[in-house]
Amino acid sequence: MITSAHNSKIQLVRGLLGRSKERGEAEAFVAEGVRLVEEALRAAWPFRFVLAGENMSERGRALVAELQARGVEMEIVPNNLIHSISETDSSQGILAVLEYSQLPIPQSLDFVLILDRIRDPGNLGTLLRTAAAAGVQAVFLPPETAEAFAPKVVRAGMGAHFWLPIQPLTWDEICTTTQGLKIHLADMVGSIACWQADFRRPLALIVGGEAEGASQPARELATCRVSIPMPGRSESLNAAAAGAILMFEVVRQRSRE
Repeated sequence: MITSAHNSKIQLVRGLLGRSKERGEAEAFVAEGVRLVEEALRAAWPFRFVLAGENMSERGRALVAELQARGVEMEIVPNNLIHSISETDSSQGILAVLEYSQLPIPQSLDFVLILDRIRDPGNLGTLLRTAAAAGVQAVFLPPETAEAFAPKVVRAGMGAHFWLPIQPLTWDEICTTTQGLKIHLADMVGSIACWQADFRRPLALIVGGEAEGASQPARELATCRVSIPMPGRSESLNAAAAGAILMFEVVRQRSRE
């Protein structure tokens, strides 16, 4: 049992939760909560170790037993200590330190999401969760977009990170990787409404940040600009909401083929 806040594993967790540099140097990140750890286990994601509190729910105890049965290194931590390092208001008493790993990009792409200047962690995580649900094959994160494996992004992604290839790329790399795809840029003043756009052919969809919109490289890469008709009084949509509408318009059109 770990009882000291100065324990090396506790200090590692604090660093991974707080600093992007430490996540990069350690090539690791933290997944907190029963559901996220369950998803990591189900996806056979590589674990370093797990910290578990003394008093857990029945579901949490079952998860700990399964992790131990699979040989995952486990450390029991007093409740007050695990709550002190938790990033959530109501800790479920379990967190895992996981290896940073990138799932491979499929060789044949026909549905890609590019998230440009999405800086809010909650929005980024929600977009990743939606992308996984919509069957997006890969998500590319150009410069100026939030870090995919930051704690708030991982929590908002609700397990999407373990199933969806998510890769930070330069615009030159994105241009090369998306060759052969039609590039649709979400734009409030797009030339065509998303309902009229043809999303049935292989495509990449660019969603820009709310504050500044899409960057110049994104606009140069795009071959088509699409808008979401809004008959109401709102001038714009939250980036996560706009992305969800567009991704599931792709799903709707392709389901009719």
